[in-house]
Amino acid sequence: MTDDYLARIGQLIRDARQHRGWTQSQLAESLSTSQSAVNRIERGNQNISLEMIARISEALDSEIVSLGYSGPMHLRVVGGRRLSGSIDVKTSKNACVALLCASLLNSGRTVLRRVARIEEVFRILEVLGSIGVRTRWLNDAGDLEIVPAAELDLGAIDADAARRTRSIIMFLGPLLHRTDSFRIPYAGGCDLGTRTVQPHMIALRRFGLDVTATEGVYHAVVDRSVTPDRPIVLTERGDTVTENALLAAARHDGVTVIRNASSNYMVQDLCFFLEQLGVRVEGIGSTTLTVHGLPEIDRDVDYSPSEDPVEAMSLLAAAVVTESELTVRRVPVEFLEIELAVLEEMGLSLDRSAEYPADNGRTRLTDLTVHPSKLEAPIDKIHPMPFPGLNIDNVPFFAAIAASAQGQTLIHDWVYDNRAIYLTDLNRLGGRLQLLDPHRVLVNGPTRWRASEMMCPPALRPAVVVLLAMLAADGTSVLRNVYVINRGYEELAERLNEVGAQIETFRDI
Repeated sequence: MTDDYLARIGQLIRDARQHRGWTQSQLAESLSTSQSAVNRIERGNQNISLEMIARISEALDSEIVSLGYSGPMHLRVVGGRRLSGSIDVKTSKNACVALLCASLLNSGRTVLRRVARIEEVFRILEVLGSIGVRTRWLNDAGDLEIVPAAELDLGAIDADAARRTRSIIMFLGPLLHRTDSFRIPYAGGCDLGTRTVQPHMIALRRFGLDVTATEGVYHAVVDRSVTPDRPIVLTERGDTVTENALLAAARHDGVTVIRNASSNYMVQDLCFFLEQLGVRVEGIGSTTLTVHGLPEIDRDVDYSPSEDPVEAMSLLAAAVVTESELTVRRVPVEFLEIELAVLEEMGLSLDRSAEYPADNGRTRLTDLTVHPSKLEAPIDKIHPMPFPGLNIDNVPFFAAIAASAQGQTLIHDWVYDNRAIYLTDLNRLGGRLQLLDPHRVLVNGPTRWRASEMMCPPALRPAVVVLLAMLAADGTSVLRNVYVINRGYEELAERLNEVGAQIETFRDI
Protein backbone atom coordinates (compact mmCIF):
# COMPACT_ATOMS: atom_id res chain seq x y z
CA MET A 1 0.00 0.00 0.00
CA THR A 2 1.24 3.52 -0.72
CA ASP A 3 1.94 5.98 2.07
CA ASP A 4 -1.06 8.03 0.91
CA TYR A 5 -3.41 5.05 1.29
CA LEU A 6 -1.93 4.17 4.67
CA ALA A 7 -2.55 7.70 5.90
CA ARG A 8 -6.13 7.72 4.62
CA ILE A 9 -6.87 4.31 6.16
CA GLY A 10 -5.28 5.46 9.40
CA GLN A 11 -7.51 8.53 9.46
CA LEU A 12 -10.61 6.37 8.89
CA ILE A 13 -9.60 4.08 11.76
CA ARG A 14 -8.91 7.02 14.07
CA ASP A 15 -12.26 8.66 13.28
CA ALA A 16 -14.14 5.37 13.78
CA ARG A 17 -12.37 4.79 17.10
CA GLN A 18 -13.17 8.28 18.34
CA HIS A 19 -16.81 7.92 17.28
CA ARG A 20 -16.95 4.69 19.29
CA GLY A 21 -15.57 6.63 22.26
CA TRP A 22 -12.52 4.36 22.62
CA THR A 23 -8.94 5.22 23.46
CA GLN A 24 -6.06 3.78 21.47
CA SER A 25 -5.38 1.48 24.42
CA GLN A 26 -8.92 0.10 24.35
CA LEU A 27 -8.67 -0.64 20.63
CA ALA A 28 -5.27 -2.22 21.14
CA GLU A 29 -6.63 -4.47 23.87
CA SER A 30 -9.48 -5.68 21.63
CA LEU A 31 -6.96 -6.50 18.89
CA SER A 32 -4.42 -8.11 21.26
CA THR A 33 -1.77 -5.64 20.16
CA SER A 34 -0.01 -2.63 21.67
CA GLN A 35 -1.15 0.96 21.97
CA SER A 36 1.96 2.06 20.11
CA ALA A 37 1.03 -0.20 17.16
CA VAL A 38 -2.45 1.38 17.00
CA ASN A 39 -0.84 4.81 17.13
CA ARG A 40 1.44 3.94 14.18
CA ILE A 41 -1.52 2.56 12.19
CA GLU A 42 -3.57 5.72 12.76
CA ARG A 43 -0.65 7.94 11.69
CA GLY A 44 -0.17 5.88 8.52
CA ASN A 45 3.28 4.77 9.61
CA GLN A 46 2.69 1.03 9.58
CA ASN A 47 1.81 -1.41 6.82
CA ILE A 48 -1.55 -3.02 7.49
CA SER A 49 -3.10 -6.13 5.98
CA LEU A 50 -6.69 -6.48 4.81
CA GLU A 51 -7.14 -9.09 7.53
CA MET A 52 -6.12 -6.55 10.19
CA ILE A 53 -8.40 -3.90 8.67
CA ALA A 54 -11.28 -6.38 8.83
CA ARG A 55 -10.48 -7.13 12.50
CA ILE A 56 -10.43 -3.42 13.29
CA SER A 57 -13.74 -2.97 11.43
CA GLU A 58 -15.33 -5.68 13.56
CA ALA A 59 -13.90 -4.32 16.81
CA LEU A 60 -15.16 -0.80 16.08
CA ASP A 61 -18.40 -2.03 14.47
CA SER A 62 -17.55 0.21 11.52
CA GLU A 63 -17.17 -0.70 7.85
CA ILE A 64 -13.55 0.41 7.37
CA VAL A 65 -13.38 -2.13 4.58
CA SER A 66 -15.92 -4.62 3.31
CA LEU A 67 -14.77 -8.12 2.38
CA GLY A 68 -16.86 -10.72 0.58
CA TYR A 69 -19.81 -8.59 -0.51
CA SER A 70 -20.49 -5.44 -2.45
CA GLY A 71 -22.33 -2.41 -1.20
CA PRO A 72 -21.89 1.26 -0.46
CA MET A 73 -19.18 2.38 1.86
CA HIS A 74 -19.31 6.17 1.44
CA LEU A 75 -21.88 8.63 0.11
CA ARG A 76 -21.14 11.69 -2.02
CA VAL A 77 -24.04 14.14 -1.72
CA VAL A 78 -24.68 17.09 -4.00
CA GLY A 79 -26.91 19.21 -1.81
CA GLY A 80 -29.13 22.24 -2.21
CA ARG A 81 -31.60 20.40 -4.46
CA ARG A 82 -35.37 20.35 -3.95
CA LEU A 83 -37.13 17.02 -3.64
CA SER A 84 -40.43 16.38 -5.41
CA GLY A 85 -42.88 13.64 -6.26
CA SER A 86 -43.77 10.79 -3.89
CA ILE A 87 -41.93 8.13 -1.94
CA ASP A 88 -43.26 5.02 -0.18
CA VAL A 89 -42.41 4.05 3.39
CA LYS A 90 -40.86 0.57 3.69
CA THR A 91 -41.87 -2.06 6.23
CA SER A 92 -40.70 -1.67 9.79
CA LYS A 93 -37.12 -2.72 10.50
CA ASN A 94 -37.83 -3.35 14.17
CA ALA A 95 -40.97 -5.35 13.44
CA CYS A 96 -39.21 -7.51 10.83
CA VAL A 97 -36.37 -8.33 13.22
CA ALA A 98 -38.81 -9.27 15.99
CA LEU A 99 -40.81 -11.47 13.61
CA LEU A 100 -37.66 -13.27 12.46
CA CYS A 101 -36.92 -14.10 16.10
CA ALA A 102 -40.57 -15.10 16.63
CA SER A 103 -40.34 -17.58 13.74
CA LEU A 104 -38.31 -19.78 16.12
CA LEU A 105 -41.55 -20.42 18.03
CA ASN A 106 -43.14 -22.10 15.03
CA SER A 107 -42.47 -25.60 13.77
CA GLY A 108 -44.35 -24.79 10.57
CA ARG A 109 -43.55 -22.62 7.56
CA THR A 110 -43.53 -18.86 8.08
CA VAL A 111 -43.77 -16.39 5.20
CA LEU A 112 -43.16 -12.71 5.90
CA ARG A 113 -44.12 -10.23 3.19
CA ARG A 114 -42.07 -7.24 1.98
CA VAL A 115 -39.27 -7.75 4.51
CA ALA A 116 -36.77 -4.90 4.58
CA ARG A 117 -33.51 -5.93 2.88
CA ILE A 118 -31.23 -4.26 5.40
CA GLU A 119 -28.04 -5.25 7.19
CA GLU A 120 -29.79 -5.86 10.51
CA VAL A 121 -32.10 -8.39 8.82
CA PHE A 122 -29.18 -9.98 6.95
CA ARG A 123 -27.31 -10.56 10.23
CA ILE A 124 -30.32 -12.26 11.83
CA LEU A 125 -30.76 -14.44 8.72
CA GLU A 126 -27.09 -15.45 8.94
CA VAL A 127 -27.58 -16.46 12.57
CA LEU A 128 -30.76 -18.40 11.76
CA GLY A 129 -29.05 -20.19 8.87
CA SER A 130 -26.09 -21.17 11.02
CA ILE A 131 -28.31 -23.02 13.53
CA GLY A 132 -30.26 -24.95 10.89
CA VAL A 133 -33.17 -22.67 10.01
CA ARG A 134 -33.85 -22.61 6.25
CA THR A 135 -34.61 -19.18 4.83
CA ARG A 136 -35.03 -18.01 1.26
CA TRP A 137 -36.21 -14.93 -0.56
CA LEU A 138 -39.23 -15.82 -2.67
CA ASN A 139 -39.20 -12.87 -5.06
CA ASP A 140 -37.89 -9.35 -5.67
CA ALA A 141 -40.68 -7.90 -3.53
CA GLY A 142 -38.88 -9.06 -0.38
CA ASP A 143 -41.17 -11.95 0.57
CA LEU A 144 -39.22 -14.29 2.85
CA GLU A 145 -39.82 -17.96 3.71
CA ILE A 146 -38.60 -19.39 7.02
CA VAL A 147 -38.64 -23.11 7.87
CA PRO A 148 -37.10 -24.04 11.25
CA ALA A 149 -35.25 -27.30 11.71
CA ALA A 150 -36.70 -29.95 13.98
CA GLU A 151 -33.53 -29.69 16.05
CA LEU A 152 -31.50 -26.49 16.23
CA ASP A 153 -27.70 -26.72 16.14
CA LEU A 154 -26.94 -23.93 18.60
CA GLY A 155 -23.33 -25.04 18.84
CA ALA A 156 -22.83 -23.90 15.23
CA ILE A 157 -24.19 -20.39 15.76
CA ASP A 158 -22.52 -17.69 13.66
CA ALA A 159 -20.88 -15.68 16.44
CA ASP A 160 -19.63 -12.90 14.15
CA ALA A 161 -23.10 -12.22 12.76
CA ALA A 162 -24.67 -12.44 16.22
CA ARG A 163 -22.27 -9.87 17.64
CA ARG A 164 -23.12 -7.44 14.85
CA THR A 165 -26.78 -7.22 15.86
CA ARG A 166 -28.11 -6.19 19.25
CA SER A 167 -31.36 -7.96 18.34
CA ILE A 168 -29.74 -11.30 19.20
CA ILE A 169 -31.04 -10.85 22.75
CA MET A 170 -34.54 -11.59 21.43
CA PHE A 171 -33.45 -15.18 20.80
CA LEU A 172 -33.64 -15.79 24.57
CA GLY A 173 -37.46 -15.77 24.72
CA PRO A 174 -38.12 -18.41 22.05
CA LEU A 175 -35.04 -20.55 22.71
CA LEU A 176 -35.90 -21.16 26.35
CA HIS A 177 -38.71 -23.41 25.06
CA ARG A 178 -36.41 -25.36 22.71
CA THR A 179 -33.67 -26.59 25.06
CA ASP A 180 -32.71 -26.72 28.73
CA SER A 181 -29.38 -24.98 28.26
CA PHE A 182 -27.77 -22.96 25.49
CA ARG A 183 -25.21 -20.29 24.73
CA ILE A 184 -25.53 -17.33 22.41
CA PRO A 185 -23.09 -14.47 21.76
CA TYR A 186 -24.13 -10.96 22.59
CA ALA A 187 -23.29 -7.68 20.90
CA GLY A 188 -20.46 -5.61 22.28
CA GLY A 189 -21.61 -3.10 24.86
CA CYS A 190 -24.59 -5.18 26.05
CA ASP A 191 -23.46 -6.04 29.56
CA LEU A 192 -25.61 -7.68 32.20
CA GLY A 193 -26.64 -4.97 34.60
CA THR A 194 -26.87 -2.25 31.97
CA ARG A 195 -30.18 -0.46 31.46
CA THR A 196 -30.97 -2.20 28.19
CA VAL A 197 -30.32 -5.79 29.31
CA GLN A 198 -31.21 -6.26 32.96
CA PRO A 199 -35.00 -5.80 32.43
CA HIS A 200 -34.90 -8.71 29.96
CA MET A 201 -33.31 -10.95 32.58
CA ILE A 202 -35.80 -9.94 35.27
CA ALA A 203 -38.76 -10.74 33.00
CA LEU A 204 -37.40 -14.03 31.60
CA ARG A 205 -36.37 -15.27 35.03
CA ARG A 206 -40.08 -15.72 35.71
CA PHE A 207 -40.07 -18.44 33.01
CA GLY A 208 -37.16 -20.27 34.67
CA LEU A 209 -34.40 -18.74 32.53
CA ASP A 210 -31.16 -18.03 34.38
CA VAL A 211 -28.48 -16.22 32.42
CA THR A 212 -24.88 -15.42 33.19
CA ALA A 213 -22.52 -13.58 30.86
CA THR A 214 -18.83 -14.34 30.46
CA GLU A 215 -16.43 -13.36 27.68
CA GLY A 216 -19.12 -12.07 25.34
CA VAL A 217 -21.46 -15.06 25.64
CA TYR A 218 -24.83 -15.53 27.35
CA HIS A 219 -24.89 -18.84 29.23
CA ALA A 220 -28.56 -19.76 29.66
CA VAL A 221 -30.06 -22.53 31.80
CA VAL A 222 -33.80 -23.22 32.04
CA ASP A 223 -35.53 -24.55 35.17
CA ARG A 224 -38.80 -26.07 33.89
CA SER A 225 -40.33 -26.06 37.39
CA VAL A 226 -40.45 -22.25 37.40
CA THR A 227 -43.47 -20.63 35.74
CA PRO A 228 -45.10 -17.21 36.13
CA ASP A 229 -47.50 -17.49 39.08
CA ARG A 230 -48.44 -13.81 39.09
CA PRO A 231 -48.36 -10.90 36.60
CA ILE A 232 -44.93 -9.99 35.23
CA VAL A 233 -44.24 -6.31 35.83
CA LEU A 234 -41.56 -5.04 33.46
CA THR A 235 -39.08 -2.76 35.20
CA GLU A 236 -38.71 -0.81 31.96
CA ARG A 237 -41.40 -0.14 29.37
CA GLY A 238 -39.02 -1.04 26.59
CA ASP A 239 -39.90 -2.39 23.16
CA THR A 240 -37.48 -5.32 23.00
CA VAL A 241 -38.08 -6.16 26.67
CA THR A 242 -41.81 -6.44 25.99
CA GLU A 243 -41.14 -8.49 22.84
CA ASN A 244 -38.88 -10.92 24.71
CA ALA A 245 -41.54 -11.40 27.40
CA LEU A 246 -44.16 -11.99 24.68
CA LEU A 247 -41.92 -14.53 22.94
CA ALA A 248 -41.45 -16.41 26.20
CA ALA A 249 -45.16 -16.25 27.07
CA ALA A 250 -46.28 -17.45 23.62
CA ARG A 251 -45.25 -21.05 24.29
CA HIS A 252 -45.85 -21.05 28.03
CA ASP A 253 -48.67 -23.52 28.68
CA GLY A 254 -50.94 -21.15 30.53
CA VAL A 255 -51.93 -17.51 30.86
CA THR A 256 -49.27 -14.83 31.32
CA VAL A 257 -50.07 -11.23 32.23
CA ILE A 258 -47.43 -8.66 31.29
CA ARG A 259 -47.77 -5.21 32.88
CA ASN A 260 -45.97 -1.97 32.04
CA ALA A 261 -45.69 -3.35 28.51
CA SER A 262 -44.73 -1.21 25.54
CA SER A 263 -47.58 -0.68 23.08
CA ASN A 264 -45.30 0.61 20.31
CA TYR A 265 -45.60 -0.32 16.65
CA MET A 266 -43.21 -3.27 16.57
CA VAL A 267 -44.82 -4.77 19.68
CA GLN A 268 -48.26 -4.55 18.08
CA ASP A 269 -46.96 -6.20 14.89
CA LEU A 270 -45.52 -9.03 16.99
CA CYS A 271 -48.86 -9.46 18.78
CA PHE A 272 -50.70 -9.62 15.45
CA PHE A 273 -48.22 -12.27 14.26
CA LEU A 274 -48.63 -14.33 17.44
CA GLU A 275 -52.37 -14.30 16.85
CA GLN A 276 -51.70 -15.79 13.40
CA LEU A 277 -49.82 -18.58 15.21
CA GLY A 278 -52.90 -19.25 17.34
CA VAL A 279 -51.72 -17.46 20.48
CA ARG A 280 -54.48 -15.29 21.95
CA VAL A 281 -53.25 -11.87 23.09
CA GLU A 282 -55.59 -9.52 24.94
CA GLY A 283 -54.92 -5.82 25.46
CA ILE A 284 -53.01 -5.08 22.24
CA GLY A 285 -52.24 -1.37 22.17
CA SER A 286 -52.35 -1.06 25.96
CA THR A 287 -49.74 -1.43 28.70
CA THR A 288 -51.24 -4.69 30.00
CA LEU A 289 -51.02 -7.75 27.77
CA THR A 290 -52.62 -11.09 28.60
CA VAL A 291 -51.11 -13.97 26.64
CA HIS A 292 -52.80 -17.37 26.32
CA GLY A 293 -49.81 -19.48 25.36
CA LEU A 294 -49.59 -22.76 23.48
CA PRO A 295 -47.04 -25.44 24.45
CA GLU A 296 -46.62 -26.42 20.79
CA ILE A 297 -47.01 -24.27 17.68
CA ASP A 298 -47.00 -25.88 14.24
CA ARG A 299 -48.75 -23.67 11.70
CA ASP A 300 -48.10 -22.46 8.18
CA VAL A 301 -48.56 -18.70 8.41
CA ASP A 302 -48.36 -15.77 6.02
CA TYR A 303 -47.96 -12.31 7.57
CA SER A 304 -47.32 -8.77 6.33
CA PRO A 305 -45.53 -6.46 8.80
CA SER A 306 -46.62 -2.85 8.72
CA GLU A 307 -44.71 0.22 7.61
CA ASP A 308 -41.98 1.91 9.63
CA PRO A 309 -43.00 5.14 11.39
CA VAL A 310 -39.37 6.08 12.02
CA GLU A 311 -38.53 5.82 8.33
CA ALA A 312 -41.65 7.89 7.65
CA MET A 313 -40.34 10.54 10.04
CA SER A 314 -36.96 10.44 8.26
CA LEU A 315 -38.61 11.18 4.92
CA LEU A 316 -40.79 13.94 6.37
CA ALA A 317 -37.65 15.51 7.87
CA ALA A 318 -35.92 15.29 4.46
CA ALA A 319 -38.74 17.32 2.94
CA VAL A 320 -38.64 19.89 5.75
CA VAL A 321 -34.89 20.57 5.74
CA THR A 322 -34.70 20.78 1.93
CA GLU A 323 -37.78 23.05 1.81
CA SER A 324 -39.45 20.64 -0.61
CA GLU A 325 -42.95 19.62 -1.54
CA LEU A 326 -42.96 15.87 -1.16
CA THR A 327 -45.62 13.20 -0.67
CA VAL A 328 -44.71 10.43 1.77
CA ARG A 329 -47.01 7.48 1.17
CA ARG A 330 -48.04 4.61 3.46
CA VAL A 331 -47.35 6.47 6.72
CA PRO A 332 -48.48 4.57 9.87
CA VAL A 333 -50.11 7.69 11.25
CA GLU A 334 -51.21 6.36 14.64
CA PHE A 335 -47.53 6.07 15.60
CA LEU A 336 -46.68 9.62 14.46
CA GLU A 337 -49.55 11.65 15.82
CA ILE A 338 -47.50 13.49 18.47
CA GLU A 339 -44.69 14.22 16.01
CA LEU A 340 -47.16 15.60 13.47
CA ALA A 341 -48.87 17.72 16.13
CA VAL A 342 -45.50 19.25 17.11
CA LEU A 343 -44.58 19.90 13.47
CA GLU A 344 -47.89 21.59 12.76
CA GLU A 345 -47.48 23.70 15.90
CA MET A 346 -44.07 24.76 14.50
CA GLY A 347 -45.85 25.93 11.35
CA LEU A 348 -45.45 23.01 8.98
CA SER A 349 -48.07 22.88 6.24
CA LEU A 350 -49.11 19.38 5.22
CA ASP A 351 -52.06 17.57 3.68
CA ARG A 352 -53.35 14.17 4.75
CA SER A 353 -55.17 11.62 2.66
CA ALA A 354 -58.01 9.50 4.01
CA GLU A 355 -56.77 6.65 6.20
CA TYR A 356 -56.59 3.10 4.85
CA PRO A 357 -55.46 -0.24 6.30
CA ALA A 358 -51.95 -1.67 6.02
CA ASP A 359 -51.48 -5.13 4.53
CA ASN A 360 -51.75 -6.64 8.02
CA GLY A 361 -55.33 -5.34 8.10
CA ARG A 362 -54.81 -3.68 11.48
CA THR A 363 -52.45 -0.69 11.21
CA ARG A 364 -53.84 2.63 9.95
CA LEU A 365 -51.97 4.30 7.08
CA THR A 366 -52.22 7.69 5.39
CA ASP A 367 -50.36 9.66 2.70
CA LEU A 368 -48.81 12.95 3.82
CA THR A 369 -47.82 15.81 1.51
CA VAL A 370 -45.37 18.28 3.01
CA HIS A 371 -45.26 21.86 1.70
CA PRO A 372 -42.36 24.32 2.11
CA SER A 373 -43.07 26.21 5.32
CA LYS A 374 -41.58 28.88 7.56
CA LEU A 375 -41.04 27.11 10.87
CA GLU A 376 -40.82 28.56 14.37
CA ALA A 377 -39.08 26.84 17.26
CA PRO A 378 -41.51 24.97 19.54
CA ILE A 379 -42.33 26.57 22.87
CA ASP A 380 -41.78 23.34 24.80
CA LYS A 381 -38.70 21.14 24.70
CA ILE A 382 -38.56 18.09 22.44
CA HIS A 383 -38.32 14.92 24.49
CA PRO A 384 -39.33 11.27 24.00
CA MET A 385 -41.90 9.29 25.92
CA PRO A 386 -43.13 5.70 25.61
CA PHE A 387 -45.89 5.28 23.03
CA PRO A 388 -48.21 7.12 22.52
CA GLY A 389 -45.64 9.82 23.24
CA LEU A 390 -43.02 11.12 20.83
CA ASN A 391 -41.00 8.14 19.62
CA ILE A 392 -37.52 7.79 21.08
CA ASP A 393 -36.04 7.08 17.64
CA ASN A 394 -37.63 10.20 16.15
CA VAL A 395 -35.98 12.67 18.54
CA PRO A 396 -32.78 13.07 16.45
CA PHE A 397 -34.74 14.19 13.38
CA PHE A 398 -36.01 17.17 15.33
CA ALA A 399 -32.40 18.38 15.61
CA ALA A 400 -32.27 18.97 11.84
CA ILE A 401 -35.84 20.29 11.78
CA ALA A 402 -35.20 22.67 14.70
CA ALA A 403 -32.02 23.86 12.98
CA SER A 404 -34.24 24.84 10.04
CA ALA A 405 -36.67 26.78 12.27
CA GLN A 406 -36.51 30.32 13.60
CA GLY A 407 -35.54 30.40 17.26
CA GLN A 408 -34.06 28.16 19.90
CA THR A 409 -35.12 24.57 20.64
CA LEU A 410 -34.14 22.40 23.58
CA ILE A 411 -33.85 18.69 22.77
CA HIS A 412 -33.74 16.35 25.78
CA ASP A 413 -32.76 12.81 24.77
CA TRP A 414 -32.98 11.33 28.26
CA VAL A 415 -33.04 7.67 27.19
CA TYR A 416 -29.56 7.25 25.69
CA ASP A 417 -26.35 8.32 27.36
CA ASN A 418 -24.39 9.34 24.26
CA ARG A 419 -26.75 9.89 21.35
CA ALA A 420 -27.22 13.62 21.94
CA ILE A 421 -23.48 14.07 21.54
CA TYR A 422 -23.62 12.78 17.97
CA LEU A 423 -26.19 15.42 17.06
CA THR A 424 -23.51 18.07 17.43
CA ASP A 425 -21.94 16.62 14.27
CA LEU A 426 -24.43 18.92 12.53
CA ASN A 427 -22.16 21.81 13.52
CA ARG A 428 -19.69 20.65 10.87
CA LEU A 429 -22.42 21.34 8.33
CA GLY A 430 -23.17 24.83 9.59
CA GLY A 431 -25.49 23.97 12.47
CA ARG A 432 -25.41 25.83 15.76
CA LEU A 433 -25.99 23.16 18.36
CA GLN A 434 -24.75 23.52 21.92
CA LEU A 435 -24.29 20.39 24.02
CA LEU A 436 -25.49 21.20 27.54
CA ASP A 437 -24.84 17.71 28.95
CA PRO A 438 -24.83 14.12 27.56
CA HIS A 439 -28.62 14.25 27.23
CA ARG A 440 -29.50 17.84 26.28
CA VAL A 441 -28.76 19.87 23.16
CA LEU A 442 -29.72 23.47 22.46
CA VAL A 443 -30.44 24.06 18.76
CA ASN A 444 -30.36 27.55 17.23
CA GLY A 445 -31.97 28.27 13.89
CA PRO A 446 -32.40 28.94 11.11
CA THR A 447 -29.27 27.37 9.66
CA ARG A 448 -27.37 28.10 6.50
CA TRP A 449 -26.18 24.59 5.79
CA ARG A 450 -22.76 24.15 4.20
CA ALA A 451 -21.11 21.15 2.60
CA SER A 452 -18.53 19.11 4.48
CA GLU A 453 -16.70 15.77 4.47
CA MET A 454 -17.10 13.76 7.65
CA MET A 455 -17.32 10.34 9.25
CA CYS A 456 -20.77 8.84 9.68
CA PRO A 457 -21.87 8.83 13.34
CA PRO A 458 -22.01 5.27 14.74
CA ALA A 459 -25.66 5.65 15.81
CA LEU A 460 -28.31 4.95 13.17
CA ARG A 461 -30.67 7.91 13.55
CA PRO A 462 -27.99 10.62 14.03
CA ALA A 463 -26.27 9.21 10.95
CA VAL A 464 -29.40 9.73 8.87
CA VAL A 465 -29.85 13.21 10.34
CA VAL A 466 -26.38 14.15 9.08
CA LEU A 467 -27.28 12.80 5.63
CA LEU A 468 -30.46 14.90 5.59
CA ALA A 469 -28.50 18.04 6.46
CA MET A 470 -26.12 17.26 3.60
CA LEU A 471 -29.11 17.16 1.26
CA ALA A 472 -29.90 20.73 2.29
CA ALA A 473 -26.31 22.05 2.11
CA ASP A 474 -25.19 23.77 -1.08
CA GLY A 475 -22.17 22.04 -2.58
CA THR A 476 -20.80 18.51 -2.40
CA SER A 477 -20.54 16.65 0.91
CA VAL A 478 -19.02 13.26 1.66
CA LEU A 479 -20.30 10.95 4.38
CA ARG A 480 -17.87 8.11 5.13
CA ASN A 481 -18.53 4.64 6.51
CA VAL A 482 -22.30 4.43 6.08
CA TYR A 483 -22.75 0.79 7.12
CA VAL A 484 -24.81 1.93 10.11
CA ILE A 485 -27.37 3.55 7.76
CA ASN A 486 -27.66 0.34 5.76
CA ARG A 487 -28.47 -1.47 8.99
CA GLY A 488 -31.79 0.28 9.24
CA TYR A 489 -32.72 1.62 5.78
CA GLU A 490 -33.20 -0.20 2.50
CA GLU A 491 -31.60 1.57 -0.48
CA LEU A 492 -32.15 4.98 1.12
CA ALA A 493 -29.79 6.84 -1.22
CA GLU A 494 -31.32 5.29 -4.34
CA ARG A 495 -34.86 6.05 -3.19
CA LEU A 496 -34.01 9.67 -2.35
CA ASN A 497 -32.43 10.00 -5.79
CA GLU A 498 -35.76 8.98 -7.32
CA VAL A 499 -37.38 12.10 -5.80
CA GLY A 500 -34.66 14.54 -6.81
CA ALA A 501 -31.66 14.02 -4.56
CA GLN A 502 -28.18 13.50 -6.01
CA ILE A 503 -26.34 10.90 -3.93
CA GLU A 504 -23.53 8.69 -5.23
CA THR A 505 -22.16 5.64 -3.46
CA PHE A 506 -18.45 4.87 -3.74
CA ARG A 507 -15.47 3.17 -2.12
CA ASP A 508 -11.91 4.22 -1.53
CA ILE A 509 -10.42 0.73 -1.42
